[in-house]
Amino acid sequence: MDEQTEIVPEEILWDIGTAYDFFISLRVLHKPNQFGLRGAWAAGVRSRLPAADKEFLEKHAKTLQPLHWIYNLPQPKDADTVLYALKQLTPIERMSALFLHPVHNKDNKDFFLDLAERGSWEEKDKTFLQNEWADYKDKATPAHIEDKLDSWARAGEMGNGYLSALLSYFEVFFAEEENRIRPKLEAGLKRAQELADEAPVADLLEELFQGLRFVELANYDRLILAPSFWSTPIVFYSDLDENSRILTFGSRPPEDSLVPGEVVPDAVLKALKALSDPTRLRILRYLVREHLAPAELSRRLRLRAPTVTHHLLALRLAGLVGYTYKSKNELLYSARLDTVTATYISLKAFLEESSIETEPSAVPERGRAV
Repeated sequence: MDEQTEIVPEEILWDIGTAYDFFISLRVLHKPNQFGLRGAWAAGVRSRLPAADKEFLEKHAKTLQPLHWIYNLPQPKDADTVLYALKQLTPIERMSALFLHPVHNKDNKDFFLDLAERGSWEEKDKTFLQNEWADYKDKATPAHIEDKLDSWARAGEMGNGYLSALLSYFEVFFAEEENRIRPKLEAGLKRAQELADEAPVADLLEELFQGLRFVELANYDRLILAPSFWSTPIVFYSDLDENSRILTFGSRPPEDSLVPGEVVPDAVLKALKALSDPTRLRILRYLVREHLAPAELSRRLRLRAPTVTHHLLALRLAGLVGYTYKSKNELLYSARLDTVTATYISLKAFLEESSIETEPSAVPERGRAV
């Protein structure tokens, strides 16, 4: 029996708002390769920002993901709501709202606020964080710890920097993007709620998360699900308290593209690219027969682990594989052959589409209107 079938939360709630994509899109634009987005196009969007705001976001936006804070905003939870709420806060309060998680940072919240008050850090502060984060390899590196200490020692400056950069980002890109994605989010939420009326919870979650099975969700009494256009098919999540977790689910239709105005659907393009690589085809052959961890795939393919991880990400972004998530170091991958069939159907429909609009003349990617 699949372990996901044991997930029976006391309640599933729904949320919606473009505010989630306001922050997620920033993450995607600053780490395009992790989401299958063309790096040149992402750089073109970033180049439209004022120089100071562009530099600030390129340094600090990659970890900005305040789902817990967004959830507690009033409707309509759009970018205007975000910016209005942030303007009402002092710079240090902004940093606290965006970065001090109510669950994960509750034990050291006072430490960071005291650091902001002092305006500098000492070696003992670095030692404190090293001990606090000893179990988290990605957080416990000296570079990450020093960057975190520097940010909080300059919390006033940083809080103002985030507000300025977010205002600029809204003006140069997201104000228009918000209008494009809002109806997609509403349609995605409607489809998800209809599925929830028919499918068991385990099947509902696996469908919404496009093949991802979260074993640890069995530990939560309440799940809040919110559609996201920009994160598709990646799932973002955050704990709201010890018994509640909010998760995004992909709401970008297969026939749509993340890049505004793009003719070829994302789902078709990513699947064809993934299937054109011989190593990825070999991985799929293994996964059709059995569920495997990346380490076992690495052994069978005689490839380095980072290489296998790279191929698995491409297959995941194309929807060709799913996986069971037990912990960061316990992933078990499986093939999703339904996506191969869906890709064929979508490709055939695209090639045979009767109404073909004249495509605009090619222009340099950095100069394209978005």
